[in-house]
Amino acid sequence: MFAVRSFLLDISRDRVPTFRTLKEIVDLLARCDYNQFQLYMEHTFEYPGHEDVWGEADALSAAEIMKLDAYCRMNGIELVPCQNTFGHMERWLVKDAYNHLARFPKGGAITPWGAIKKFPTTLDPRNEGSLKLVEEILGSLLPCFTSELANICCDETFEISDPEEYLGFLLKICDIARRHGKRPMFWGDIVLKHPELIERLPKDLVALDWGYEANHPFEREAARFKASGLDFYVCPGTSSWRSLGGRIENMRENLESAERAGRRFGAKGYMVADWGDEGHWQPLACSLPGIVLGGAFAASGSKSAKMDLELELDRIMDAPLGGLLLRLGTLYMRGGALRANCSELFNILLNGHSYSRHPGLTDGVLDEISGIASGVRIAAGRYADDNVWAKEIVYMANLIDAACHRRDEGRLRALRAEHGLVWRLRSREGGRADSLAKLPRF
Repeated sequence: MFAVRSFLLDISRDRVPTFRTLKEIVDLLARCDYNQFQLYMEHTFEYPGHEDVWGEADALSAAEIMKLDAYCRMNGIELVPCQNTFGHMERWLVKDAYNHLARFPKGGAITPWGAIKKFPTTLDPRNEGSLKLVEEILGSLLPCFTSELANICCDETFEISDPEEYLGFLLKICDIARRHGKRPMFWGDIVLKHPELIERLPKDLVALDWGYEANHPFEREAARFKASGLDFYVCPGTSSWRSLGGRIENMRENLESAERAGRRFGAKGYMVADWGDEGHWQPLACSLPGIVLGGAFAASGSKSAKMDLELELDRIMDAPLGGLLLRLGTLYMRGGALRANCSELFNILLNGHSYSRHPGLTDGVLDEISGIASGVRIAAGRYADDNVWAKEIVYMANLIDAACHRRDEGRLRALRAEHGLVWRLRSREGGRADSLAKLPRF
């Protein structure tokens, strides 16, 4: 058993859960033996004086955070602040009042996978105003939490090429967290690319070793953090985002390899991450298998690979829906069209007519996938009158079906209408329009 069994939920890619949903997630985490919860934020807190950034996001208030913190403690769970403070600052830097703080004010950063960022993403450490902004953000957020930890993130700083510059700004942000009585945590991707920095990190830092593919090199990376003397977590994911129906086998292997490496090299924590890239289309049901199995690996170790996941899902959803959910989560493998960090079905739906799909996804294979999704929709629909999980599974099946019939205007029109209905089951209205805008029209 890992000392810390954590779950991270992205609430900054459009979807902010209702407070009722947040409490339900805490209940689910307690049932699955988690003892830590992190809400990943970029702009979804009511930072005083920065209303222009969060005003349309249905952001969480300080009072709500403190109330959720208390509810977590009642359930044996530590609520940890998780705020990006360096990279992933698009929601701030696109605004005129903050654009001058960007390293690339007009965007244009090239990512490691070759994409070019349209908007600015990273604060400029050379600008004194950047640190001042971080001080204001953390100064309003951190006092709302009783935890002695603070995740300052600092991942994927695409515009910063000088490792010394990265380290200097990271350490300054750590100092801010310490002044608020918090022990800093940070994502370890940048220092792993520059391992000479790892030995220079203060030993009170907690490194978060993240990776979300089945073949992620957790063993190699965990060994580096172990040798440095830093406390660290291994951080796999639910494989729900950018998938439409999940990537079940990738999720299983990713969770298992993280557990194995973490156990071998003495990781203090095991954190399952659930992201919302590209509009957070997936409902909570899509993430449920990863939440359940991840909690089992964190608490019970390698024997969890043999757990009856379908049965446990049925129990949680209070209906025979587990098999249907898992069936949707295997459709990404059809036709051999395997992609990193997404499914090919997602790419088809997102990019539409301009996308040249994998040759393995022939019209015949897409028809086969559509038939399976339709069967799941019918079976789950029998329970959808009074079961939110069933409603979400129906929606996931429709997402997949729409990808298979990308040129069908009727399907796309119906999907866009259903998006709002399912969104409102668990999520606040703010962000819905941004998410919907990423769904294709006709």
